[in-house]
Amino acid sequence: MSRAVLITGVAGGIGAATAKLFARERWQVIGIDCCAPTGDIPLARFIHADLGDPAVFEQLFAEVKEAAGHLDALVNNAAVQVCKRLIETTLDEWDTLMNVNLRATFLTMKHAHPLLRQPGAAVVNIGSVHALATSMSITAYAASKGGVAALTRAAALEFAASGIRVNGINPGAVDTPMLESGLRRGDLVGSGTAELRRRLGNATPLGRVGLPEEIAKAVLFLADAEMSPFITGQFITVDGGALARLSTE
Repeated sequence: MSRAVLITGVAGGIGAATAKLFARERWQVIGIDCCAPTGDIPLARFIHADLGDPAVFEQLFAEVKEAAGHLDALVNNAAVQVCKRLIETTLDEWDTLMNVNLRATFLTMKHAHPLLRQPGAAVVNIGSVHALATSMSITAYAASKGGVAALTRAAALEFAASGIRVNGINPGAVDTPMLESGLRRGDLVGSGTAELRRRLGNATPLGRVGLPEEIAKAVLFLADAEMSPFITGQFITVDGGALARLSTE
C-alpha cells in the first residue's frame, strides 16, 4: 500500500513544492486549497475547500477517506497573512487569519487523527520564524504562528500514545507569493519588491531568501518515519541563519 499525504494550501508556494517532492518520492498526494492549482502539481486528488469555514471539515475528510483510506502524513501549510499593525487590524481580519492559520490546523489534526496510520504516521505544521522573533506590521500573523507552535507541542504529547509524531517547520523568508505580498506593506522603505527582496536576502547570513523546495525537503524529513522516527514536538527552523544573528549586531 502506497504512503498517502494530505497537504493543505497546496496550490502554490511551499504547498506546491511539497506536493511535487512527495509525489517524486512515490507518495499518494491529496491536496486542499481554496484556489485551483496551476501548473503541473501531481495530485492523486484535489479538494477545493475554504479551511476558514469550520462547516467544511466533515465532508472534506469524508473525501480524503474515499481518496486514500488512510494517511501516513498530514502537512498543515495553508495560511493567510495580514500586514498591519495591531491598532490597524480589524476584528474581521484577525478572525479570518486565526480561523485559517490556527483553527484550521486544530481541526485538520482532529479530523485526520482516525485516518492517520498508527503507529508511524506524522503531522508537520508549517509555522514561521515570526513565532520566535517578528517585525513591524505583522502582528496577527505572528500571533497565529505562535499559536501553531504551542498547538504542535501539545498535540505531540497527545498523539504520542498512538505512535503519531507531530512536528513543525519555521520557515524564514521564502520566495513565495506571500513574501511578495508582505514586501508591499507600507512601512518597508525601498524602491519596489525586487529591491526589497534583494535587501532581505543580503540581510540573511546565507545571503539570499529561501526557496519553497528547500522547505519541502525539511517537511519530507519530518514526515518520513524512516528518516525521523524519534523526533516529535519539535520545530526545525529553516531561515538561512536569520534568527542566529543578534538584532543589535
